[in-house]
Amino acid sequence: MRMDLWRRVGRLSRRIKIAVMVSFDLAALSFALWASYALRYGRWTPPSTFEQLGLLLLAPAMALGIFWWMGGYRTVLRYMSDKALLQLLQALTISVLCWVVLAFLTEMSGQRGVPRSVPLLYWALSVILVIGARLLVRYLASPAGTRGKPERALLIYGSGDAGVKLAGALAGQSVSTIVGFLDDNPNLQGRVIAGIPVHSPLELDELIAQLDIREIIIAIPSLSMSRRMEIVARISRPHVTIRTVPPLLDWVNGQLAGSQVRDIDLDELLGRSEVPPEPALLRVMIEGRNILVTGAGGSIGSELCRLIVKWSPASLVLLEANEFALYQIARELGDGNTRIVPVLGSITDEPRVREAVTHYRADVIFHAAAHKHVPLLERNVLEGARNNVFGTQTLAQVAFEAGVRSFVLISSDKAVRPTNVMGATKRWAELIVYDYSQKARAEQTGQSFCSVRFGNVLGSNGSVVPLFKEQIAKGGPITLTDDRMTRYFMSIHEAAELIVQAGALSEGGDTFLLDMGEPVRIRDLAENMVFLSGLRLKTSTGRDGDIEIVTVGSRPGEKLFEELFYDDLAAEPTRHSKIKRASIHPADLNMQQHLTTLGDALARRSEEDVRSVLFGVIKTE
Repeated sequence: MRMDLWRRVGRLSRRIKIAVMVSFDLAALSFALWASYALRYGRWTPPSTFEQLGLLLLAPAMALGIFWWMGGYRTVLRYMSDKALLQLLQALTISVLCWVVLAFLTEMSGQRGVPRSVPLLYWALSVILVIGARLLVRYLASPAGTRGKPERALLIYGSGDAGVKLAGALAGQSVSTIVGFLDDNPNLQGRVIAGIPVHSPLELDELIAQLDIREIIIAIPSLSMSRRMEIVARISRPHVTIRTVPPLLDWVNGQLAGSQVRDIDLDELLGRSEVPPEPALLRVMIEGRNILVTGAGGSIGSELCRLIVKWSPASLVLLEANEFALYQIARELGDGNTRIVPVLGSITDEPRVREAVTHYRADVIFHAAAHKHVPLLERNVLEGARNNVFGTQTLAQVAFEAGVRSFVLISSDKAVRPTNVMGATKRWAELIVYDYSQKARAEQTGQSFCSVRFGNVLGSNGSVVPLFKEQIAKGGPITLTDDRMTRYFMSIHEAAELIVQAGALSEGGDTFLLDMGEPVRIRDLAENMVFLSGLRLKTSTGRDGDIEIVTVGSRPGEKLFEELFYDDLAAEPTRHSKIKRASIHPADLNMQQHLTTLGDALARRSEEDVRSVLFGVIKTE
């Protein structure tokens, strides 16, 4: 009954509510002043002269003006924070002091003065009546089960259909309380929708100070990525969590549930729009087949495994050199219906690789195993070449001889015009896979060998995102090599889906290029991560903010800008909008002869010779 009454009151327009508050304050302050005089003189008679009436009206009028000036009527009483009450107390004190000064000036002009006890009585009674009334309203309007419990005040960005449905879904919960909408539409600002006031985003700082906002939920499912980035940048504040609602297609039975509200993923701020996978492409590659994944415990390999088990393979062989990583992924996947076979071994161990491929009759191989950390491979050239080049050679040869149906190499954008050992070894791996595709075509084995090239994935081991997270957790600084540096990014899940689908599109000898969207400036990525952490960037003077971004200079072999193509025109579309196929293929480079030369340089343990062979062959393409 009481809650129904307050819901009806909540539906009143904001103007009516403010008018009621002003009228009450005027009456309460006038009574407080009259009662102060009455207590002082012991006479409870109404004012009989014009001067007395003027004094009674002057103090409340001054107080109302100061209330308005300090924002006392912008706060929703039901959600009034302790900070807002303190601000109201300050406004009352200032108004009383101003009235005392004015009364003193009146006394100097020959008028009758104000007794010293009256201002003190007036201030005390005003606090009791004005602040006490607000506390009473807040108490009565709060759900009975939440009295005395702290509530998490939140704002909803967007007062449209999704915002209203979200407010309804969250209504009645005790964890958080919706204190307002934020909306860019000036026609809605100042109105009340579903009993909740609508504010301009420009009022955000004031609302945070008054209502102690701890969370903002973006309730506009149709936002473009660029618009989402803009909104997050505008509303990010220290110690304020920003969350969002899922796309309309993900709503439960056409309705939005409170449990669907989630934190904003970093990949949502990278300007990408993911395309749903084609089930037919995933099914033809996986369903009922024996799959082998190398590097199964790595970031890409493990995500591939998680995707594969969802599409009912006959078996999944996990080939991994890192014992703990293999243990973790095998343990994670072992509860399902798919036969999981963990194989501990390196791709450079030919007998172990042959055993894993032939004994378990692999139909499809996803080759994700590689050393990929650019600075480390610059200092470990021999190991980079041994693992990335000869490991791929060993795996491809075994796959070819065992009749593996599909072989998919996971490559990198660093393989395009490489300036570092990691990129050069990845390009060699692409050329090796292409060489075996030509052998399969020449011998008409029906096998497919292809490469899938893409940029960085968010959160992968050794990438910039975990590094930035670690630096933020330590309080900074975030270190950038160059403010101009850009990289391509996609989510690990999207990369895994596209890799499998690209394998299904292969006709043999293909180099597929995943559409990575627009390159992202690394500094923008760092700033977004600071915002999503609820922290502020330090200014150039270092006096304000929480996290500093510093530039430390480029590392050996690092590019400012990455590329996905040798020639921007050398790619043609496929049936999948996010997958392109290189239309220009490498010339016959006699890879077996080059591998012999590289192997001789490795045997001599000569980093200089290995570098020379690696980059020399690539330059002759």
